Amino acid sequence: MGSTAVEKTLAVKSGMASVKPGDVVYPQPDFVMIHDGVVMGAKRELDALGIDRLAAPDKVVMVTDHDVIYGSSRAAERGAYNREAARRWGVKNFFDVGRGGHGHVFPMETGMLLPGMFYFDNDRHSTNAGAIGAFGFRMGTEISRVLATGTNWVMVPKTVRLTIKGRLAPGVHARDVGFRIAALLESGELAADLDYRVLEYAGELDQFDLAARTALCSSPTEMRAYGVFVPPSAAVLAHAKAKAQRPYTPIFPDADAQYDADLDLDVSALQPQVAKPGGVQHSVDLSTVAGTRIDHVFLGSCGSSFFEDMQSAAAILDGRKLAPHVRMFVAPGSEQSTQRMAREGVLQIFLEAGAVMLPAGCGPCNDAVIGPVHSGEVSISTAANNNFGRFGAKDAQLYLGSPATVAASAVAGVIADPREIK
Repeated sequence: MGSTAVEKTLAVKSGMASVKPGDVVYPQPDFVMIHDGVVMGAKRELDALGIDRLAAPDKVVMVTDHDVIYGSSRAAERGAYNREAARRWGVKNFFDVGRGGHGHVFPMETGMLLPGMFYFDNDRHSTNAGAIGAFGFRMGTEISRVLATGTNWVMVPKTVRLTIKGRLAPGVHARDVGFRIAALLESGELAADLDYRVLEYAGELDQFDLAARTALCSSPTEMRAYGVFVPPSAAVLAHAKAKAQRPYTPIFPDADAQYDADLDLDVSALQPQVAKPGGVQHSVDLSTVAGTRIDHVFLGSCGSSFFEDMQSAAAILDGRKLAPHVRMFVAPGSEQSTQRMAREGVLQIFLEAGAVMLPAGCGPCNDAVIGPVHSGEVSISTAANNNFGRFGAKDAQLYLGSPATVAASAVAGVIADPREIK
Protein backbone atom coordinates (compact mmCIF):
# COMPACT_ATOMS: atom_id res chain seq x y z
CA MET A 1 0.00 0.00 0.00
CA GLY A 2 1.34 3.41 -0.99
CA SER A 3 1.61 6.61 1.03
CA THR A 4 0.19 10.11 0.80
CA ALA A 5 2.50 13.09 0.53
CA VAL A 6 2.38 13.95 4.24
CA GLU A 7 2.98 10.32 5.21
CA LYS A 8 6.05 10.14 2.97
CA THR A 9 7.36 13.47 4.26
CA LEU A 10 6.98 12.55 7.92
CA ALA A 11 8.57 9.15 7.30
CA VAL A 12 11.61 10.74 5.65
CA LYS A 13 11.99 13.41 8.33
CA SER A 14 11.60 10.82 11.10
CA GLY A 15 14.11 8.37 9.61
CA MET A 16 11.49 5.68 9.04
CA ALA A 17 10.66 3.54 6.03
CA SER A 18 6.97 4.36 6.26
CA VAL A 19 4.30 5.71 8.60
CA LYS A 20 0.53 5.51 8.74
CA PRO A 21 -2.20 7.76 10.16
CA GLY A 22 -2.23 7.66 13.94
CA ASP A 23 1.47 6.89 14.29
CA VAL A 24 3.39 9.20 16.60
CA VAL A 25 6.72 10.37 15.20
CA TYR A 26 9.41 12.91 16.07
CA PRO A 27 10.36 14.53 12.75
CA GLN A 28 13.53 16.55 12.38
CA PRO A 29 12.48 19.87 10.81
CA ASP A 30 14.37 21.70 8.10
CA PHE A 31 13.72 24.85 10.13
CA VAL A 32 11.56 26.24 12.92
CA MET A 33 9.59 29.46 12.42
CA ILE A 34 8.43 31.72 15.22
CA HIS A 35 6.50 34.93 14.61
CA ASP A 36 6.88 38.24 16.40
CA GLY A 37 3.84 38.02 18.65
CA VAL A 38 4.91 34.73 20.23
CA VAL A 39 8.64 35.27 20.88
CA MET A 40 8.22 37.01 24.22
CA GLY A 41 5.99 34.30 25.66
CA ALA A 42 8.24 31.50 24.41
CA LYS A 43 11.42 33.07 25.77
CA ARG A 44 9.89 33.81 29.17
CA GLU A 45 8.67 30.23 29.39
CA LEU A 46 12.13 28.85 28.58
CA ASP A 47 13.81 31.35 30.91
CA ALA A 48 11.58 30.18 33.76
CA LEU A 49 12.80 26.64 33.13
CA GLY A 50 16.43 27.74 33.09
CA ILE A 51 16.79 27.05 29.37
CA ASP A 52 18.87 29.81 27.79
CA ARG A 53 20.18 27.91 24.76
CA LEU A 54 18.19 26.68 21.78
CA ALA A 55 18.64 23.16 20.49
CA ALA A 56 19.47 24.33 16.97
CA PRO A 57 19.63 28.13 16.65
CA ASP A 58 20.85 27.78 13.07
CA LYS A 59 17.46 26.27 12.17
CA VAL A 60 15.38 28.96 13.84
CA VAL A 61 13.70 31.60 11.68
CA MET A 62 12.28 34.61 13.53
CA VAL A 63 9.88 36.80 11.56
CA THR A 64 8.38 40.23 12.19
CA ASP A 65 5.20 40.17 10.15
CA HIS A 66 2.18 40.60 12.43
CA ASP A 67 2.98 43.95 14.04
CA VAL A 68 5.26 45.63 11.52
CA ILE A 69 4.21 49.23 12.18
CA TYR A 70 4.38 49.89 15.90
CA GLY A 71 1.07 51.53 16.71
CA SER A 72 1.60 51.46 20.44
CA SER A 73 4.33 51.55 23.05
CA ARG A 74 3.55 47.92 23.80
CA ALA A 75 4.31 46.94 20.20
CA ALA A 76 7.57 48.88 20.28
CA GLU A 77 8.51 47.13 23.53
CA ARG A 78 7.81 43.74 21.99
CA GLY A 79 9.91 44.59 18.94
CA ALA A 80 12.85 45.58 21.13
CA TYR A 81 12.41 42.41 23.18
CA ASN A 82 12.44 40.26 20.05
CA ARG A 83 15.65 41.81 18.78
CA GLU A 84 17.34 41.15 22.11
CA ALA A 85 15.97 37.58 22.14
CA ALA A 86 17.46 36.94 18.70
CA ARG A 87 20.81 38.22 19.95
CA ARG A 88 20.78 36.13 23.14
CA TRP A 89 19.59 33.00 21.37
CA GLY A 90 22.11 33.40 18.56
CA VAL A 91 19.44 33.42 15.86
CA LYS A 92 20.98 34.60 12.61
CA ASN A 93 17.86 34.11 10.49
CA PHE A 94 15.99 37.04 12.02
CA PHE A 95 13.79 38.82 9.50
CA ASP A 96 12.89 42.00 11.32
CA VAL A 97 10.94 44.96 9.95
CA GLY A 98 11.83 45.62 6.30
CA ARG A 99 13.90 42.45 5.90
CA GLY A 100 11.52 39.73 4.79
CA GLY A 101 7.80 40.21 4.92
CA HIS A 102 5.04 37.74 5.63
CA GLY A 103 6.44 34.53 7.09
CA HIS A 104 3.98 32.40 5.13
CA VAL A 105 4.96 34.02 1.84
CA PHE A 106 8.55 35.20 1.44
CA PRO A 107 10.27 31.85 2.28
CA MET A 108 8.63 30.34 -0.83
CA GLU A 109 9.67 33.30 -2.98
CA THR A 110 13.28 33.32 -1.83
CA GLY A 111 14.10 29.60 -1.87
CA MET A 112 14.21 29.16 1.89
CA LEU A 113 11.19 26.86 1.76
CA LEU A 114 11.41 24.22 -0.96
CA PRO A 115 9.51 21.13 -2.15
CA GLY A 116 9.75 18.16 0.20
CA MET A 117 10.67 20.23 3.24
CA PHE A 118 9.07 20.06 6.67
CA TYR A 119 9.06 22.73 9.36
CA PHE A 120 7.40 23.64 12.64
CA ASP A 121 5.63 26.98 13.04
CA ASN A 122 3.66 28.57 15.84
CA ASP A 123 1.03 29.86 13.37
CA ARG A 124 -1.71 27.78 11.70
CA HIS A 125 -1.30 29.45 8.31
CA SER A 126 1.90 27.47 7.89
CA THR A 127 -0.43 25.38 5.69
CA ASN A 128 0.71 27.77 2.93
CA ALA A 129 3.81 25.59 2.63
CA GLY A 130 1.73 23.12 0.66
CA ALA A 131 1.70 25.57 -2.25
CA ILE A 132 5.31 24.73 -3.01
CA GLY A 133 4.99 21.06 -2.10
CA ALA A 134 6.22 21.26 1.49
CA PHE A 135 4.64 20.93 4.93
CA GLY A 136 4.49 23.39 7.80
CA PHE A 137 3.00 22.07 11.05
CA ARG A 138 1.48 24.41 13.61
CA MET A 139 2.63 24.08 17.22
CA GLY A 140 0.96 27.14 18.75
CA THR A 141 2.56 28.18 22.03
CA GLU A 142 4.19 24.75 22.22
CA ILE A 143 6.73 26.05 19.74
CA SER A 144 8.87 26.65 22.84
CA ARG A 145 9.29 22.86 23.14
CA VAL A 146 10.63 22.70 19.61
CA LEU A 147 13.02 25.58 20.30
CA ALA A 148 14.33 23.79 23.37
CA THR A 149 14.56 20.23 22.03
CA GLY A 150 14.71 20.58 18.25
CA THR A 151 11.54 18.60 17.61
CA ASN A 152 8.21 17.52 19.04
CA TRP A 153 5.87 14.59 18.68
CA VAL A 154 3.50 14.62 15.71
CA MET A 155 0.60 12.26 15.17
CA VAL A 156 0.50 11.39 11.50
CA PRO A 157 -2.75 12.89 10.12
CA LYS A 158 -5.20 11.34 7.72
CA THR A 159 -5.40 12.82 4.22
CA VAL A 160 -8.38 13.91 2.14
CA ARG A 161 -7.81 14.09 -1.62
CA LEU A 162 -9.62 16.68 -3.72
CA THR A 163 -9.37 16.31 -7.48
CA ILE A 164 -9.84 19.54 -9.45
CA LYS A 165 -11.58 19.01 -12.77
CA GLY A 166 -11.91 21.54 -15.57
CA ARG A 167 -10.26 24.91 -16.00
CA LEU A 168 -11.19 28.28 -14.54
CA ALA A 169 -13.02 30.72 -16.76
CA PRO A 170 -11.46 34.15 -17.39
CA GLY A 171 -11.97 36.46 -14.42
CA VAL A 172 -12.22 33.62 -11.90
CA HIS A 173 -9.40 33.34 -9.36
CA ALA A 174 -7.94 30.49 -7.34
CA ARG A 175 -9.20 32.26 -4.23
CA ASP A 176 -12.73 31.80 -5.63
CA VAL A 177 -12.03 28.06 -5.74
CA GLY A 178 -11.03 28.09 -2.09
CA PHE A 179 -14.19 29.94 -1.07
CA ARG A 180 -16.32 27.46 -3.01
CA ILE A 181 -14.59 24.50 -1.36
CA ALA A 182 -15.30 25.97 2.08
CA ALA A 183 -19.00 26.44 1.28
CA LEU A 184 -19.34 22.90 -0.09
CA LEU A 185 -17.61 21.41 2.95
CA GLU A 186 -19.95 23.34 5.23
CA SER A 187 -23.06 22.20 3.35
CA GLY A 188 -21.89 18.60 3.15
CA GLU A 189 -21.87 18.57 -0.66
CA LEU A 190 -18.19 17.75 -0.28
CA ALA A 191 -18.49 14.99 2.28
CA ALA A 192 -15.32 15.21 4.32
CA ASP A 193 -14.05 16.37 7.69
CA LEU A 194 -10.79 18.36 7.53
CA ASP A 195 -10.25 18.52 11.29
CA TYR A 196 -6.61 17.46 11.90
CA ARG A 197 -6.36 16.24 8.33
CA VAL A 198 -4.32 17.21 5.30
CA LEU A 199 -6.14 18.31 2.15
CA GLU A 200 -4.17 17.03 -0.84
CA TYR A 201 -5.04 18.45 -4.25
CA ALA A 202 -4.96 16.45 -7.47
CA GLY A 203 -6.22 16.85 -11.02
CA GLU A 204 -5.84 19.81 -13.37
CA LEU A 205 -3.37 21.77 -11.28
CA ASP A 206 -1.01 23.09 -13.95
CA GLN A 207 -3.35 26.06 -14.42
CA PHE A 208 -2.29 27.35 -10.98
CA ASP A 209 1.00 29.20 -10.47
CA LEU A 210 2.66 29.49 -7.06
CA ALA A 211 0.55 32.49 -6.05
CA ALA A 212 -2.65 30.70 -7.04
CA ARG A 213 -1.58 27.55 -5.20
CA THR A 214 -1.09 29.65 -2.10
CA ALA A 215 -4.64 30.92 -2.50
CA LEU A 216 -5.83 27.30 -2.69
CA CYS A 217 -4.23 26.68 0.71
CA SER A 218 -6.02 29.56 2.45
CA SER A 219 -9.69 28.63 2.88
CA PRO A 220 -9.12 24.95 3.85
CA THR A 221 -7.05 26.26 6.76
CA GLU A 222 -10.11 28.14 8.01
CA MET A 223 -12.05 24.85 7.72
CA ARG A 224 -9.65 23.26 10.25
CA ALA A 225 -7.27 21.56 7.81
CA TYR A 226 -3.97 20.94 9.57
CA GLY A 227 -2.10 20.83 6.32
CA VAL A 228 -2.64 21.41 2.61
CA PHE A 229 -0.56 19.93 -0.19
CA VAL A 230 -0.37 20.73 -3.90
CA PRO A 231 1.98 18.39 -5.83
CA PRO A 232 4.60 20.68 -7.41
CA SER A 233 4.23 21.32 -11.13
CA ALA A 234 7.06 21.69 -13.62
CA ALA A 235 6.79 25.48 -13.23
CA VAL A 236 6.96 25.30 -9.44
CA LEU A 237 9.95 22.95 -9.61
CA ALA A 238 11.69 25.33 -12.02
CA HIS A 239 11.10 28.20 -9.57
CA ALA A 240 12.48 26.11 -6.71
CA LYS A 241 15.57 25.13 -8.70
CA ALA A 242 16.28 28.76 -9.58
CA LYS A 243 15.85 30.03 -6.00
CA ALA A 244 17.04 27.10 -3.86
CA GLN A 245 19.26 28.04 -0.93
CA ARG A 246 20.00 24.38 -0.08
CA PRO A 247 19.53 20.86 -1.48
CA TYR A 248 16.00 19.46 -1.48
CA THR A 249 14.03 16.47 -2.74
CA PRO A 250 10.44 16.92 -3.95
CA ILE A 251 7.89 14.47 -2.62
CA PHE A 252 4.79 13.23 -4.43
CA PRO A 253 1.99 10.93 -3.26
CA ASP A 254 2.03 7.31 -4.40
CA ALA A 255 -0.54 6.25 -6.98
CA ASP A 256 -1.94 3.64 -4.58
CA ALA A 257 -2.06 5.88 -1.50
CA GLN A 258 -5.05 5.46 0.81
CA TYR A 259 -7.24 8.47 1.60
CA ASP A 260 -9.74 9.23 4.33
CA ALA A 261 -12.02 10.67 1.62
CA ASP A 262 -11.75 11.12 -2.13
CA LEU A 263 -13.55 14.18 -3.52
CA ASP A 264 -14.04 15.82 -6.92
CA LEU A 265 -14.71 19.45 -7.83
CA ASP A 266 -15.44 20.70 -11.35
CA VAL A 267 -14.39 24.36 -11.54
CA SER A 268 -15.16 24.99 -15.21
CA ALA A 269 -18.49 26.73 -14.48
CA LEU A 270 -17.38 28.46 -11.28
CA GLN A 271 -18.35 32.11 -10.90
CA PRO A 272 -16.49 34.70 -8.79
CA GLN A 273 -17.28 34.07 -5.14
CA VAL A 274 -17.70 36.28 -2.09
CA ALA A 275 -17.60 35.04 1.50
CA LYS A 276 -20.35 36.72 3.50
CA PRO A 277 -19.64 37.90 7.08
CA GLY A 278 -18.91 35.24 9.68
CA GLY A 279 -16.56 32.86 7.92
CA VAL A 280 -15.26 31.57 4.59
CA GLN A 281 -17.88 28.83 4.70
CA HIS A 282 -20.55 31.46 3.99
CA SER A 283 -19.35 31.86 0.42
CA VAL A 284 -21.85 32.56 -2.37
CA ASP A 285 -21.81 33.59 -6.00
CA LEU A 286 -20.77 37.23 -6.17
CA SER A 287 -23.95 38.09 -8.08
CA THR A 288 -26.04 37.47 -4.94
CA VAL A 289 -24.31 40.27 -3.00
CA ALA A 290 -23.36 42.61 -5.87
CA GLY A 291 -24.23 46.22 -5.15
CA THR A 292 -23.59 46.02 -1.39
CA ARG A 293 -22.08 49.37 -0.37
CA ILE A 294 -18.58 49.18 1.11
CA ASP A 295 -16.41 51.54 3.16
CA HIS A 296 -13.15 49.64 3.64
CA VAL A 297 -10.93 47.53 1.38
CA PHE A 298 -7.85 45.46 2.18
CA LEU A 299 -5.60 43.68 -0.31
CA GLY A 300 -3.04 41.29 1.16
CA SER A 301 -2.75 38.52 3.80
CA CYS A 302 -1.15 35.09 3.57
CA GLY A 303 -3.75 33.99 1.01
CA SER A 304 -3.40 36.81 -1.52
CA SER A 305 -0.24 38.89 -1.27
CA PHE A 306 2.12 37.59 -3.95
CA PHE A 307 3.21 39.95 -6.70
CA GLU A 308 0.76 38.23 -9.04
CA ASP A 309 -2.11 39.05 -6.67
CA MET A 310 -1.05 42.69 -6.59
CA GLN A 311 -0.73 42.70 -10.37
CA SER A 312 -4.23 41.26 -10.76
CA ALA A 313 -5.72 44.04 -8.64
CA ALA A 314 -3.60 46.74 -10.28
CA ALA A 315 -4.84 45.73 -13.74
CA ILE A 316 -8.32 46.81 -12.65
CA LEU A 317 -7.20 49.93 -10.78
CA ASP A 318 -5.01 51.17 -13.62
CA GLY A 319 -6.24 54.60 -14.72
CA ARG A 320 -9.05 54.59 -12.16
CA LYS A 321 -9.67 56.11 -8.74
CA LEU A 322 -11.15 54.60 -5.61
CA ALA A 323 -14.77 55.49 -4.98
CA PRO A 324 -14.81 58.72 -2.90
CA HIS A 325 -16.16 57.04 0.25
CA VAL A 326 -13.76 54.04 0.13
CA ARG A 327 -10.39 53.69 1.82
CA MET A 328 -8.08 50.93 0.64
CA PHE A 329 -5.05 49.37 2.37
CA VAL A 330 -2.50 47.30 0.47
CA ALA A 331 0.07 45.04 2.18
CA PRO A 332 2.39 43.06 -0.14
CA GLY A 333 3.52 39.67 1.11
CA SER A 334 7.23 40.38 0.90
CA GLU A 335 9.82 43.09 0.56
CA GLN A 336 10.76 41.38 -2.71
CA SER A 337 7.23 41.92 -4.05
CA THR A 338 7.23 45.55 -2.90
CA GLN A 339 10.46 46.19 -4.78
CA ARG A 340 9.16 44.47 -7.89
CA MET A 341 5.94 46.49 -7.70
CA ALA A 342 8.05 49.65 -7.68
CA ARG A 343 10.19 48.50 -10.62
CA GLU A 344 7.26 47.45 -12.79
CA GLY A 345 4.93 50.36 -12.09
CA VAL A 346 2.38 48.42 -10.05
CA LEU A 347 3.08 50.47 -6.94
CA GLN A 348 2.41 53.70 -8.81
CA ILE A 349 -0.98 52.41 -9.97
CA PHE A 350 -2.07 51.83 -6.37
CA LEU A 351 -0.82 55.24 -5.28
CA GLU A 352 -2.52 57.05 -8.14
CA ALA A 353 -5.77 55.22 -7.42
CA GLY A 354 -5.68 56.51 -3.84
CA ALA A 355 -4.74 53.33 -1.96
CA VAL A 356 -2.65 53.41 1.22
CA MET A 357 0.49 51.28 0.94
CA LEU A 358 1.55 49.30 4.01
CA PRO A 359 4.84 47.49 4.65
CA ALA A 360 5.10 43.81 3.78
CA GLY A 361 3.39 41.65 6.38
CA CYS A 362 -0.04 40.73 7.67
CA GLY A 363 -1.52 44.24 7.52
CA PRO A 364 -5.05 44.63 8.94
CA CYS A 365 -5.47 40.83 8.87
CA ASN A 366 -3.62 40.75 12.21
CA ASP A 367 -6.74 41.69 14.18
CA ALA A 368 -6.66 45.20 12.71
CA VAL A 369 -3.64 46.55 14.59
CA ILE A 370 -3.64 48.91 11.62
CA GLY A 371 -6.41 49.90 9.20
CA PRO A 372 -9.40 48.93 11.38
CA VAL A 373 -13.09 49.37 10.59
CA HIS A 374 -15.56 51.41 12.60
CA SER A 375 -18.87 50.22 14.03
CA GLY A 376 -21.38 49.52 11.28
CA GLU A 377 -18.91 49.78 8.40
CA VAL A 378 -18.65 47.28 5.56
CA SER A 379 -15.36 45.86 4.32
CA ILE A 380 -14.32 43.58 1.50
CA SER A 381 -10.84 42.11 1.55
CA THR A 382 -8.58 39.21 0.73
CA ALA A 383 -7.95 38.53 4.43
CA ALA A 384 -7.50 34.97 5.69
CA ASN A 385 -10.88 35.03 7.40
CA ASN A 386 -13.80 37.33 8.11
CA ASN A 387 -14.91 36.31 11.57
CA PHE A 388 -16.85 39.01 13.40
CA GLY A 389 -14.44 41.46 15.02
CA ARG A 390 -11.49 40.48 12.82
CA PHE A 391 -10.98 44.07 11.69
CA GLY A 392 -12.02 45.77 14.92
CA ALA A 393 -15.70 46.55 15.50
CA LYS A 394 -17.69 43.37 16.09
CA ASP A 395 -20.76 44.72 14.33
CA ALA A 396 -18.87 45.60 11.15
CA GLN A 397 -19.74 43.51 8.11
CA LEU A 398 -16.69 41.79 6.64
CA TYR A 399 -16.78 40.22 3.17
CA LEU A 400 -13.99 38.33 1.40
CA GLY A 401 -13.20 38.18 -2.30
CA SER A 402 -10.38 37.55 -4.75
CA PRO A 403 -7.82 40.30 -5.46
CA ALA A 404 -9.69 41.18 -8.66
CA THR A 405 -13.04 41.35 -6.88
CA VAL A 406 -11.61 43.50 -4.12
CA ALA A 407 -10.09 45.95 -6.64
CA ALA A 408 -13.29 46.14 -8.67
CA SER A 409 -15.28 46.83 -5.51
CA ALA A 410 -12.88 49.56 -4.42
CA VAL A 411 -13.48 51.39 -7.70
CA ALA A 412 -17.23 50.86 -7.78
CA GLY A 413 -17.82 51.63 -4.10
CA VAL A 414 -19.99 48.54 -3.88
CA ILE A 415 -19.26 44.83 -4.18
CA ALA A 416 -18.65 44.45 -7.90
CA ASP A 417 -17.84 41.73 -10.44
CA PRO A 418 -14.33 42.32 -11.84
CA ARG A 419 -15.47 40.97 -15.20
CA GLU A 420 -17.83 43.92 -15.55
CA ILE A 421 -15.24 46.66 -14.98
CA LYS A 422 -14.55 48.03 -18.45
